[in-house]
Amino acid sequence: MTKPVKMDSACANGQERVLRGLQKSTGGAVVQVELPPKLVPVFIGPARYRGAYGGRGSGKSRSFAVMAAIRGYLLAQAGKSGLIICGREFMNSLEDSSMAELRQAIAATPWLAGYYSMGENYVRTKDGRIAFAFIGLRHNLDSIKSKAHIHLLWIDEAERVSEAAWQKIIPTVRERDSEIWVTWNPESRASATHKRFREAKPHEAKIVALNWRDNPWFPSVLDKERQADLRDRPESYAHIWEGDFATYISGAYYAAGLTLAREERRIGAVAADPLMACQAFWDIGGTGARSDATAIWVAQFIGKEIRIIDYYEAQGQPLEAHISWLRGRGYERARMVLPHDGSTRDRVHDVSFESALRQAGFEVEIIPNQGAGAARLRIEAARRLLPQMWFDARKTAAGLNALAAYHEKRDENRNLGLGPEHDWASHAADAFGLMCVAYEEPVAAKRGRDERRPISGGSWMSG
Repeated sequence: MTKPVKMDSACANGQERVLRGLQKSTGGAVVQVELPPKLVPVFIGPARYRGAYGGRGSGKSRSFAVMAAIRGYLLAQAGKSGLIICGREFMNSLEDSSMAELRQAIAATPWLAGYYSMGENYVRTKDGRIAFAFIGLRHNLDSIKSKAHIHLLWIDEAERVSEAAWQKIIPTVRERDSEIWVTWNPESRASATHKRFREAKPHEAKIVALNWRDNPWFPSVLDKERQADLRDRPESYAHIWEGDFATYISGAYYAAGLTLAREERRIGAVAADPLMACQAFWDIGGTGARSDATAIWVAQFIGKEIRIIDYYEAQGQPLEAHISWLRGRGYERARMVLPHDGSTRDRVHDVSFESALRQAGFEVEIIPNQGAGAARLRIEAARRLLPQMWFDARKTAAGLNALAAYHEKRDENRNLGLGPEHDWASHAADAFGLMCVAYEEPVAAKRGRDERRPISGGSWMSG
């Protein structure tokens, strides 16, 4: 757990707009503002946008509430008049707004409490220069456009704010040196807030990830809830507490293992060992527009450690496209490990994946059919081996998303599990399971080379 940073005169380097302003307005007196250390750079120096995203218990809303109150104080001291708007996507009443957070932040800071006047439905400086307004964007978006002299717009719980809403509200904040602050708990990569403030972060933006471990005041009562979620609800833990996207779903087979991998920092930057061989584990798809995807995991087995260094997935592409990807990533000497249908000959071209890859210069291994319980064997093997795995977070991101979503199909009426759901996530999961079976039973896999039985399949060579 990190220690709090007290933003007093001793750490005012470059903080012209906050700390020096506070010292000047208080006659040179030292004023302390306690923030999580990761947030200090967010509020140092000029910026059009400031923000933080992450999971529960990070303290981001309280910290931004304190800084909003300080911003109001400085504006009033500078003789400026106008509004600070605190918005949320959904707000049916003031009880749903950031007002309670702001009031508590002011009340907990004596020098701010003495400067503000707070009533049941208002917060403003005692001189009346700066007032706070609380607005729900979903039903009151146009009301923001009618307001003048907006010095600061703070959108809390911003995950579900639409792109249309951002396009409307950002131009309304146009006072000189005005700012826009954004805090949110990520849910989807497709959200407008994620795309606008993380994927394409604006110029002059200071935005950081902030989670429970970054909060020096993280309460013990919340830590007990966190640990209970980690133990009993691993499928949702990473989203709720670590600020990950809400990709885990009920019945996800690998939720606990992936959560533990994140906790132990085994998902990050993983470098390939240039002296060790790479292996590529396949799930074979087809070439039609509606065919299954082809998925490939690239890994190295180094002692008991499994380093997963890359992932590839493509739908409807011919074998040549997959080979091109392998060569383009430097895996031309990797050993190809295929499921049993890798030896199936295409009816039109009379070749198999195995023979075509061998012709392309690759060493190829076929894992024999595991029978009716193959899916369960792969899942059990993967669960046992996950504690030994290290993932390159950037190169395997798409594969990790699929593993997180791979789940059991259930008959809710009879409360029965029906085995893995065959959907977009199953191709990555099948290739992943093949890797785990190959790791556990390499001798059996070789012995079973001649026991494989070809099955019919669609054409994959043309395209």
